[in-house]
Amino acid sequence: MKGRVLIVAGSDSGGGAGIQADIKTVSAFGGFAMTAITAVTAQNTCGVTAIAYLSPGMVADQMRAVLEDIGADVIKLGMLGNAEIMEAVCDTLARYPSIRCVIDPVMVATSGARLMTEDGEAAFRRLYAHCFMLTPNLPELEVLSGHPLSTSQEMREAASEVMKSQDIAWILAKGGHLPGEDVIDILLSKRHERQFRDRKIDTLHTHGTGCTLASAIAVCLAQGEEVERAVERGRAYVRHAILQAPPFGKGSARPMNHMHQKEG
Repeated sequence: MKGRVLIVAGSDSGGGAGIQADIKTVSAFGGFAMTAITAVTAQNTCGVTAIAYLSPGMVADQMRAVLEDIGADVIKLGMLGNAEIMEAVCDTLARYPSIRCVIDPVMVATSGARLMTEDGEAAFRRLYAHCFMLTPNLPELEVLSGHPLSTSQEMREAASEVMKSQDIAWILAKGGHLPGEDVIDILLSKRHERQFRDRKIDTLHTHGTGCTLASAIAVCLAQGEEVERAVERGRAYVRHAILQAPPFGKGSARPMNHMHQKEG
């Protein structure tokens, strides 16, 4: 077991995304997963029916309990929800400035349910000060940049703008929502750029892809991989998880197989 990852995110009762997907992913890579739960959701493959947020103090207490004892090599942030929780997380991260942080800006579930409040969107930007890597999908990048995006070039320009204006070391802009037969993701830093391209998979088993990819990258970084290799391994892992998905659920946002054997 190698690589300690503290995951700060919400619980998905359906097991396909959120804390459940994060723990499975880190474990599949042989890492040690720890958690600070921000919210409990009632959801399945058909959608989210209820959300209950934990108190900001409890979220911070979970983080401090883990970090002051076990420690972490990387912290991964997922669903934070509201402004109060984001402020508490931000204040806690400020006490541990040497730990790299991978942030998946969870705003909307695959099913379409809103997972970030409007006041949360404003408070979210405080977290940039602690962000090593940001992993927005196209709709999230549209919110963060303030621009409508419909091409890979527009996505690249928006990602570059956010990265430079907020002084983020790395950003992985995910283009799965772009039209076309291929998935195009763009990895950017101030001195580096790489485009990843794969053929799209025609499937309903895409629930939790964002959570899973960010956690896969986080655990690879925690295990000492360089950023580009961490992204390569994470993307390959998600692709195989989709291809080997179990036949579970009746809705349009069905789970992947996080415990498949080939992770790339």
